[in-house]
Amino acid sequence: MYVDSHCHLEGSKFEADRSQVLRRAAAAGIEALLAIGNGTGPGTLDCGIRVARQEAVTGLRIFTSVGIHPHEARIAGPAEFAELERLAQHPKVIAWGEIGLDYWYDFSPRPVQQAVLVRQLELARAARKPIVIHCRCSKHDPEDAWSDLLRLLRLNWQPAGLGGIMHCFSGKAHHLQASLDLGFMISVAGNVSFPKADDIRQAARQVPLERLLLETDSPYLAPIPHRGRRNEPAYVVEVARRVAQLREVPSAAVAAATTANFYRFFGFQEWKSVV
Repeated sequence: MYVDSHCHLEGSKFEADRSQVLRRAAAAGIEALLAIGNGTGPGTLDCGIRVARQEAVTGLRIFTSVGIHPHEARIAGPAEFAELERLAQHPKVIAWGEIGLDYWYDFSPRPVQQAVLVRQLELARAARKPIVIHCRCSKHDPEDAWSDLLRLLRLNWQPAGLGGIMHCFSGKAHHLQASLDLGFMISVAGNVSFPKADDIRQAARQVPLERLLLETDSPYLAPIPHRGRRNEPAYVVEVARRVAQLREVPSAAVAAATTANFYRFFGFQEWKSVV
């Protein structure tokens, strides 16, 4: 059995066939997923909770998160933070995210991204929710977002002891070690199969198995052989296969370990998969 630890299922790309997508995931052996609850900012911050309501008709365990993505940091204000505080109390909300820094697109000014990240770290700490982190550096500097992110996490998050997930990890070896030292899980997505993704493949080999998670980041980053199509949670099986090849272990071992890791990290005492 598999867990897709990060997928975006709330948007228009799934509006026509969301239920079928979830049923295909269940048929492929996915037993649970984390539906990320960013939406497009104000007015959509409960989007993950709405997806989680489909759990009963799909055979999946659907969990969700809340948070403001760095792209929308420029439109975050007191009303949005208050709504996030309220939504974080929902029983299906198990994480705060995805949050972080994105210097590739710079849709929000960098100082604003940093301030909104720090504010959400405060809120997540108060809510006792682990965080899901997005980090993407600029086109010209492979260290800029990572440098700022790690500094802010050390100052504002590490003392909480709650850890988190480095979603769609694409950093270098020293970023991997820094993330592990901060207590983070490392999540690998479909881009591990892309031809130029050598750093991601190296991380997939090096991360301790007990700290590894799998994700699709649907509808983005569909793995080969599905690249160019809309991604969906069923394709996490292909991510597991690629990671297993890199680690020279059976796919079933990667599936079992990452499923157990997900439940253990989020504090569930029981899970269906046999480890």
